[in-house]
Amino acid sequence: MYKLMQRQRDDSLRFYKYLCQRIGFEEDVKVRRITSNVCDIGNGRFKQIRSGSNGEGLHLKGSDLDLMRIETKFKVFENKNDIPVQRRFKIPLFMDTEDTQPCFTKLRIECDRTSPFLAERVLYDDHKGVVLSSNMFKQIKLDTYTKTIPNITKIHGPCLTDEFELFDIATCLKCDKWISESEPWIKRPRQKWPSADLISKIISCGVLFVPIGNKCSNNEHIEWRLSFSVAEKFLVFSFNQTQFLCYGLLKIFLKEIVDNVKCLKGLLCSYFIKTLMFWIIEESDPAIWRPDNIIPCFQACLRRLLYCVDYDILLHYFIPENNLFYLRFNVINRKRMCSLLKMSYHQGIHCVFATKTLMDYSKHPGEINQPLSRNARLLNEINHTLSCGIYVVEENMYMLLSTLLHYSRSRMSADIFNFFLSRAHQNVPQTFQILEGSNKEKYPKLKNIISHLLIGIQSDAVSGWMLLASFFYETKNYQASLFVLNYGLLKCTDEKVKLGPSLFQGCLNFNQIYALNMVKNETLMTSLKTLTMNHIFFPARSLIIPIELQLEVQSHMFLINPKPFAHFLGFLCCYHLKDSASCNHFISQLIHDAADTILSSNQESYSVCVSHILICIGIAMQMFGEPSRAKEWLHMASVLDRYNLTSANIRLSDINLHT
Repeated sequence: MYKLMQRQRDDSLRFYKYLCQRIGFEEDVKVRRITSNVCDIGNGRFKQIRSGSNGEGLHLKGSDLDLMRIETKFKVFENKNDIPVQRRFKIPLFMDTEDTQPCFTKLRIECDRTSPFLAERVLYDDHKGVVLSSNMFKQIKLDTYTKTIPNITKIHGPCLTDEFELFDIATCLKCDKWISESEPWIKRPRQKWPSADLISKIISCGVLFVPIGNKCSNNEHIEWRLSFSVAEKFLVFSFNQTQFLCYGLLKIFLKEIVDNVKCLKGLLCSYFIKTLMFWIIEESDPAIWRPDNIIPCFQACLRRLLYCVDYDILLHYFIPENNLFYLRFNVINRKRMCSLLKMSYHQGIHCVFATKTLMDYSKHPGEINQPLSRNARLLNEINHTLSCGIYVVEENMYMLLSTLLHYSRSRMSADIFNFFLSRAHQNVPQTFQILEGSNKEKYPKLKNIISHLLIGIQSDAVSGWMLLASFFYETKNYQASLFVLNYGLLKCTDEKVKLGPSLFQGCLNFNQIYALNMVKNETLMTSLKTLTMNHIFFPARSLIIPIELQLEVQSHMFLINPKPFAHFLGFLCCYHLKDSASCNHFISQLIHDAADTILSSNQESYSVCVSHILICIGIAMQMFGEPSRAKEWLHMASVLDRYNLTSANIRLSDINLHT
């Protein structure tokens, strides 16, 4: 018996080590979470929360990005009497749960319906007054987003999503206080999890409301669902490594085994898996969640899932009166789901070896085999977290600095914050308006801009230099611009890790791994500063982008790889310096960059970046007196620009008008 138990522990320990390499070591998960949180803190335009797998620190194939953006002009109260007489917010709402199911509510308006912040079509009159329509709220948000992020095309549940459903954006409302409907959760009997401190932290965050009603309700279009996404994120963050790996393993099981059965796909979702984990961890002895017991823990989770499906019951973790499995299954698909779960349970841990993610377990040596140094591994995690998202449009420098000073307790956390803080400094001067007047009047403003751009140089090896070169060009200091951009070009080497907006970033290549391993004893910030290369980002209405590209930032951002931007900027400087030979050199380099980018980037998310390079070539050709060639390049840019995010069509029309 002892030998059998020892073998089971050894098998679990070996499997645990394998899962760490497939799902993430503790430090990897920590870096993902810090990076995700910094992205939220640094977003100055929206009060944003990354939820779902990406926000929780899970990087699994096929996982989409879930963003929750809080609409700050509304504030929700549980009762009408709670609304203060003196208030800074614009539109107060209060809950009405009189005829709604648990976890759902109507939100009644307590203000003048002619408020300039309210659209009349988002209001709905019922027998008790005026409520906020969840359906029309989503539709108005969709209309707004399609003007700024045109690839957002449809409504998906409470969210807006792109045509490929790679990311979801849910605009939600917030109540700052914990509501009475979820009050019993605080004091109900439990083992040791969650701790009293964690409970206190959770209830201080209040609750959210997302625009979707109960499908079984006649008032579905005007109901809102309570969301505990912030609380759930805190709970997942409190999982120990064994619990977190089990959670990831269940998600893999769901996506790659259950959803592969056509008639069962979509019956279970990630939220059910998360809820199941919360109940199991709350009710179990924390001592069982050990690396050498991970296989029995996973088996226990499967057995519990089978029970829930068999009896049509999975209670909401915070409001148990809401049964998430109510009317979820019919007789046939419940029987099929139970059959699959029973078969998987009897197979034991071997059931997951049929998945693509874990199919190579039999070849696993049993020891931790890590080809990357610590810094290389962590940089790759930061890169992946950044890649799995919508590019940060605006970064809040002051919030980042405040959080860094007050809450960053580890060197790794400080390095990540400093990295983002440097990126934020790149954006600040792009909104500065240089005053007209004497040099004495303009000098302090110019000095301030340059100081921000010099701090921005610390974010990576190249992009900060290119923004500085662009600023010098805009101030007609062409020689200084050429000097800086040529220095930056020297840093555009193969071993640089490109941090870009792709949703499917590739693995590090041999040169990148070698270079990162060479600086393995340096700080993470040093690795980020010397061996990464960000895309150059100009926000809408940027004031330091070259005047020839001002048309690109009238309403959208401009995103481009540093190398082609340097070659375009070099062309512009040489054009004004009347150096035709150098102009030809930079144009040929720019064409070479375009070919390389097109060959290496076939992802949908890169089409706009490629279009921007083609537009730069078109502009250069037009300036150099070759309108027919300019039209060819601009036409290619226009074809790639499916959502009309660039000026390609406008520039083509302009050339046709003047030729």
